[in-house]
Amino acid sequence: MIILYTFIHEEKHQELLDRYLDGFTEGFKKDILKYKRWQDAQLSLLGRVLLKYGTEKFYNIHRLDIDFLPDKKPFLKGNPVYFNISHSGNLVVCALADFSVGIDIEFSDEKVNYHDFQFQMTSGEFLKIHHSEDKTKAFFTYWTNKEAVIKAHGSGMMLPLDSFEVINDECSIEGGKFFIKELDIDPDYYCCIASENENVKNEAVIVEFFEI
Repeated sequence: MIILYTFIHEEKHQELLDRYLDGFTEGFKKDILKYKRWQDAQLSLLGRVLLKYGTEKFYNIHRLDIDFLPDKKPFLKGNPVYFNISHSGNLVVCALADFSVGIDIEFSDEKVNYHDFQFQMTSGEFLKIHHSEDKTKAFFTYWTNKEAVIKAHGSGMMLPLDSFEVINDECSIEGGKFFIKELDIDPDYYCCIASENENVKNEAVIVEFFEI
């Protein structure tokens, strides 16, 4: 499994647009240029840049043909390579694997109050966070675990976070079982990957920083 990540930079924004944008489809270019905030545009662009870099370097795929499943989850047409992209704060991350995977990353914001998200937790999860010595860590671990599972499941916002519970890095959804692994990407961020493939827990992970 390959995990690629990088950071956005305002001073490099136009340079990045000039360097990378023409390498993608007209539809993607239009989507990027619609963003009003440079941060949103650059995060989206760099997510696709990481995907292109990773598929070329590690899988010898030189043309991205992206399509979408009925649940709007993107996939590479004609290639047995799975990917998922996430971003938060100034960091964007892309996971590449030989099996379907979901990844989530969240900036560790000390101002976040876990009580504000109680309605999105099971009672067991809330109590676990509430009684944790490091409540910020417990909350963001919970959040990234659940978001990664939802992305691996492919249901998007249709699956409420409080409809399933993660226990010992595993959970069950609609008869399917998902497995979870936490990743150390950056000390200011929490990151997690999830998959229905149990190998996600033990497979070697290559984490690489992409210098823009």
